[in-house]
Amino acid sequence: MDQVSLDTLKPAEVHNLRTRKAVNLPYFDNLLKLLHEGNAAVAQGFGRHVHWGYWENPHQADATGADFAEAAENLSQAICRAGQINNGLRVLDVGCGFGGTIAHINEHDTGMQLTGLNLDPRQLQRARTQVVPRSGNRIEFVEGDACKLPFADHSFDVVLAVECIFHFPDRESFFREARRVLKPGGMLALSDFIPAPIIVPFAKIRLPERLSRGFYGRCNVQYTREDYRRLANASGFKILVERDITVNTLPTYAYIRKLAWQASFFNGFAMIETATLELLSRLRLIKYEIYSFQNA
Repeated sequence: MDQVSLDTLKPAEVHNLRTRKAVNLPYFDNLLKLLHEGNAAVAQGFGRHVHWGYWENPHQADATGADFAEAAENLSQAICRAGQINNGLRVLDVGCGFGGTIAHINEHDTGMQLTGLNLDPRQLQRARTQVVPRSGNRIEFVEGDACKLPFADHSFDVVLAVECIFHFPDRESFFREARRVLKPGGMLALSDFIPAPIIVPFAKIRLPERLSRGFYGRCNVQYTREDYRRLANASGFKILVERDITVNTLPTYAYIRKLAWQASFFNGFAMIETATLELLSRLRLIKYEIYSFQNA
């Protein structure tokens, strides 16, 4: 839309238009629609956390909503543990979704100052209704860009990015911003899909615009473990954790297939993309990894 068209809109309409352009995540559109309609199956599985699950014993997973909800909670716990979260810290959760990881910390730690950041005001609106401070904690949800964090230098002890960094315009800008807002010795913890070097050239093939966005939005899955090591060194971080949990996340796919039937939701892009990711994960060509970095 050109400038003349924008000038004819009210400020709130301009904001909403620009937000829709920046936040192109069809799967969130569908989740929010189903949640608004009161779909109990979707609410149980993705009403709190919007990320993959973690099973300590994946062979015992049963693809029920309750089992997946517990596994999603376990993933947040694993990333918080990598970030060395404990009582009395200032924590920023970037790409906070519906506030699930903030809720997890709020329920397990005390005296915390918790901030969730997201570009999508709809997700933040749900987070604000779902998460109520307890145990002396303070909680704030802020609309903002992960690569241009709206916070002062040295504001946080820990920065989290749970299964969202592949949506950011570039990881380098995010790492610079994360280091800027972290206190000396502060921690950055994240999870990401990591490709085997052999498939990176295929991941770099440019697709038509519609295909490049897909159901999960535009995703950069070209970043290898060696890329993270170089980025950490260039950004002034020390790597503390590199943990491959691919096997522990695989039951997520069976649950998603079952949920699609329960919710009567079938989308061609969603089914193809999810099946492809599952196949590559089972072949060990894409790994699901947890990282933590210390601000040196």
